[in-house]
Amino acid sequence: MNTSHVNFAMNRRDFFGRFGMGLGGAALAGLFQDRLGAAEIASGRRGVLDQLHFPAKAKRIIYLFMSGGPSQMDLFDYKPRLNQMHGQDLPASVRMGQRLTGMSANQATLPIAGSPFAFKQHGKGGTWISELLPWTAKLADELCVIRSMNTEAINHDPAITFLQTGSQIAGRPSMGAWMSYGLGSVNENLPAFVVLISKDRIDQPLYARLWGNGFLPSPHQGVLFRNGRDPVLFLKNPDGVSAAARRDMLDGLAELHRAQFEDLGDPEITARVAQYELAYRMQTSVPDTLDISREPASVRDLYGPSVNTPGTFAANCLLARRMAERNVRFIQLYHPGWDHHGGLPSGIRRQCLDIDQACYGLLTDLKQRGLLDETLVVWGGEFGRTNYCQGKLTATDFGRDHHPRCFTAWMAGGGVRPGMTYGETDDFGYNIAADPVHVHDLQATVMRLMGIDHERLTYKFQGRYYRLTDIHGKVVQPVVA
Repeated sequence: MNTSHVNFAMNRRDFFGRFGMGLGGAALAGLFQDRLGAAEIASGRRGVLDQLHFPAKAKRIIYLFMSGGPSQMDLFDYKPRLNQMHGQDLPASVRMGQRLTGMSANQATLPIAGSPFAFKQHGKGGTWISELLPWTAKLADELCVIRSMNTEAINHDPAITFLQTGSQIAGRPSMGAWMSYGLGSVNENLPAFVVLISKDRIDQPLYARLWGNGFLPSPHQGVLFRNGRDPVLFLKNPDGVSAAARRDMLDGLAELHRAQFEDLGDPEITARVAQYELAYRMQTSVPDTLDISREPASVRDLYGPSVNTPGTFAANCLLARRMAERNVRFIQLYHPGWDHHGGLPSGIRRQCLDIDQACYGLLTDLKQRGLLDETLVVWGGEFGRTNYCQGKLTATDFGRDHHPRCFTAWMAGGGVRPGMTYGETDDFGYNIAADPVHVHDLQATVMRLMGIDHERLTYKFQGRYYRLTDIHGKVVQPVVA
């Protein structure tokens, strides 16, 4: 399906013909109609797809992004051989000349570091899960663990950008923006794409472009909900400005924008009016959505004790469930702090304490409410960690460098085959041995579960048709239920 038609220039006759209203109420009244054609697409309320390419298995996505690169062989990819060869130099036949980062390239040796954490098999499928994740292990039969993820980037910024936008180079639309563009919004009082970031764990910058709209129309960018008194900046009315005064101001702006649209025919003008109106409605919907005080203690207890502290990963997971209930299309949680070049044993313990029970609570809560079957939950980082130690290997401490050749992600709910492990790495956890899953393959699969053909949702920009998966990617059919 060619979707380039949305990059249109609507003339004045078309505009007023579609709305069929007087000049004064055209822009605002149009926002609440069911059939608005191109103007509604420009506002972001309706996606460009007239119909889905496939029957959707999921209605929404909650993406739990572990920023920094979790160590797969300490969490999901059990490699006893590393413990057997602990301290020995990594064989050249395993490394095969792979490039190294500047942080370990000058080491005289690359000593293998076995995991200090015990592993057990869980669930009917016998999924290997580390002792660091006892709560997650209880849900082994809900998880589809992919151990053969691989990426092209070896450093954080291009790798995170690649996972989020399909390109290592900044400027492309994010995955959530593509979903909003294709499918539109279901809740007129909240954004289609919301971002939450765990506080007190930010060891590296997370740029707004990671949830940006790139060259797609501006209504499709993610909206960051912050911690504190003002979760969305500039949403509240300034002191001395009443709700009635704000309404009068928006009405006046709508008239001015209508006149500008009459002159220019730029759909971004219609989009701007729609964003103003959404912000006005969010003044009521956002405080209600973020108020977890009405949640029963039994629900909050699912997520762990830190759920009552705003800005924690647990609190954000509960908010994600509340947004899923309200039909927010794409909910992105970032939990930084996984970049363990040193101090990995203590650092990864802390990270797992942050996320383990919270992930359990999120999946359990969604399942109890009948939402898990229609909500796709994705967990993973931008790459994995090396099987060798970066720096000095001691009896109690070590670190791991970046490793793009293989890492682990998991999915649950929304059309994913549960209780399975897909893909294999070699005995060293260094190379993929079977069923590789490239970043674009994961993106293509996520889009397929939402009913979208990743090759057909495109946008023409600067003379070329772009898509999330660029010119690569295939759906990983075995993980689709």
